[in-house]
Amino acid sequence: MHVHTRHSPDSLNSPEGILAAMDARGIGRVVIADHDRLEGALRLRDRAPERILVGEEVKTREGPDVIGIFLAEEIPRGTPIRETCERIRAQGGIVYIPHPFDTRRNGAGDLLDELAELVDVVEAHNARTFRRELNERGEAWAIGAGKRLGAGSDAHTLAEIGAAYVEVPPFQPTRDGFLAALDAGRVAGRGTSSRVVTLGSSFARARKMILPD
Repeated sequence: MHVHTRHSPDSLNSPEGILAAMDARGIGRVVIADHDRLEGALRLRDRAPERILVGEEVKTREGPDVIGIFLAEEIPRGTPIRETCERIRAQGGIVYIPHPFDTRRNGAGDLLDELAELVDVVEAHNARTFRRELNERGEAWAIGAGKRLGAGSDAHTLAEIGAAYVEVPPFQPTRDGFLAALDAGRVAGRGTSSRVVTLGSSFARARKMILPD
């Protein structure tokens, strides 16, 4: 539920590489959620419409990230967090809170209670979160608030795709179809990552500074 493409500043993932990794690992669908951009997700959906769900990871004015799924219009970076959630809902999208208690990566944990009525899904397992207890806090909050559980590899490199996922029954690629599938889903993954995975993001940033597209 959380994969980046080369349209994110800290990823070099190509469309071909993402689809090949999905094939190799038996992954049916992914949410493409680039930082503050929809272009990569829209382009990849055009190539594989049955396998790609369009999302955007928005850096809100307050700092935390919010992912919108099933978006048609980009939400600008720096939009206030409540407005971000409202704009996602206004598009008929899903409000997905990634890595909520990982303060190293702009988690929205401290704001969840006041946003609860707007939140659809909480990332209970983010594969880039170093400390297991931070994922467990997100899961506990979601269960306590009656929210659906999600999981994401937060893949900035191809090797990370599938590190965390949700096993779901077949579903129609619509908002209601996806939410119903999550109701019957099971969060799974390979555990938490080491700091080594962030080197891929650092390399991508450095390469784009030296060799911009």
